[in-house]
Amino acid sequence: MPTVSTVNLTAPLLLLLLWATHPTMATNWLSLARLPRSRPVSGAAPCARLRGLTPGQVGVCRARGEVMESVRKAAEMVIEECQHQFRNRRWNCSITPRGINVFGRVMNQGTREAAFVHALSSAAVAVAVTRACTRGELERCGCDRKVRGVSPEGFQWSGCSDNLSYGVAFSQTFVDEPERAKGLSAGRPLMNLHNNEAGRKAILHNMQVECKCHGVSGSCELRTCWKVMPPFRRVGVVLKERFDGATEVRLTRIGSRTALLPRDSQVKPPAARDLVYLAPSPDFCRLDPENGIPGTAGRRCNGTSRLAPDGCELVCCGPGYKAGRAEVVQRCSCKFSWCCSVRCQQCKNTVTIHTCRV
Repeated sequence: MPTVSTVNLTAPLLLLLLWATHPTMATNWLSLARLPRSRPVSGAAPCARLRGLTPGQVGVCRARGEVMESVRKAAEMVIEECQHQFRNRRWNCSITPRGINVFGRVMNQGTREAAFVHALSSAAVAVAVTRACTRGELERCGCDRKVRGVSPEGFQWSGCSDNLSYGVAFSQTFVDEPERAKGLSAGRPLMNLHNNEAGRKAILHNMQVECKCHGVSGSCELRTCWKVMPPFRRVGVVLKERFDGATEVRLTRIGSRTALLPRDSQVKPPAARDLVYLAPSPDFCRLDPENGIPGTAGRRCNGTSRLAPDGCELVCCGPGYKAGRAEVVQRCSCKFSWCCSVRCQQCKNTVTIHTCRV
């Protein structure tokens, strides 16, 4: 019979063994979005019960618990933004009904869809944590006070600039942890780390400046400005563009190290802000519950467009599509009422809708 000390020693080792042998994904932490708001996501005991976290992420949770509510918010942001950006595509970021694999096993295949989700996830954590800093919700950070002095344009740096460096640093610690734990000699960890960084650069390269005028009657004799992050919708748009132009790469040994280089030698190496992927995507046409692919049967599509991504010919694949009539209620006869509202009537209209055949 094992002694108490032996049991205490083997329990964490067993946890590590289960994590190493069970097929996990670095994006399983997105399952935090499924948790009820009433459930705590920080503290030693709650952190250990968060099934979507790797052992290293559990350690981050225990050490920096005040940030974990921002991580939960980031998970919600990822799902919402992904579904918005891909609402008209065959793969529309549909989520599995339960479990920690929010987007299904398709995320484990090294596709450009996985590349997008990794980039969006790392960006979301950086944005959510930075917002919490700016709002004064975290003890260890606040506004970025390093932005000071007079700019080349002549305005005074002041106010509360977003502390993006803190958010980025936490994103690197938390989101990148599963990849660094696996080592940097395999293709998938290198792919994920590259895309994680591309997501954070989508924020950095789209920072904005907000200003306030000071002077008599708003004369703007003095202008103070501060840096703010772009809206997360803008980050999603940028990463969607990177998704469309993503580079297929392969693992290549260069001397004593390994690197990801374009599979096509005629293609230039991807920049740090570009997305990369290792494997072609499935067609997403047919129902594949095992991999979390719902198929396109029954999906609404655009019957008037042939070449657009939401066109029925592209969305519906082989089975084709059908047209039907539906009654919808829309606002109509709107009038401006002084002051200051718009009043509309509710009108019923019959419209043609197109859906993919089953």
